[in-house]
Amino acid sequence: MAYLGKTYPNILHHNATASIHNLARILRKSETTAEKLLWRELKNRKCAGLKFRRQHPFSKFVLDFYCHEKKLVVEVDGAVHNNSDVKERDENRTYELEQAGLTVIRIRNEEIFMDLNMVLERIAKVAETL
Repeated sequence: MAYLGKTYPNILHHNATASIHNLARILRKSETTAEKLLWRELKNRKCAGLKFRRQHPFSKFVLDFYCHEKKLVVEVDGAVHNNSDVKERDENRTYELEQAGLTVIRIRNEEIFMDLNMVLERIAKVAETL
């Protein structure tokens, strides 16, 4: 069967719109310090041999880090996520992503700054169970 150019991206991006793709592109250029540190350890299959994508468009969301083969999402949360409105929005987002068959790990900026190795072990351990 011939690849028609639309099947794989729709599965990979779960029908994300052009505006979500543009937002992802912008976010890749303005990542936080914690995201930069974590990306340095996730890219090129450095973490348990897993292929991660950063600021990945998926449906109506942009995922901080996404491993398609394991359907694993890693979200990096800064201080703004302490706000009750943002917490509620995060819970709803996690629920929607889980309904789409993804597993979501939330990691605080402080965890990355204080013990990056522990964060990487946690990601690898969750991925191992998927």
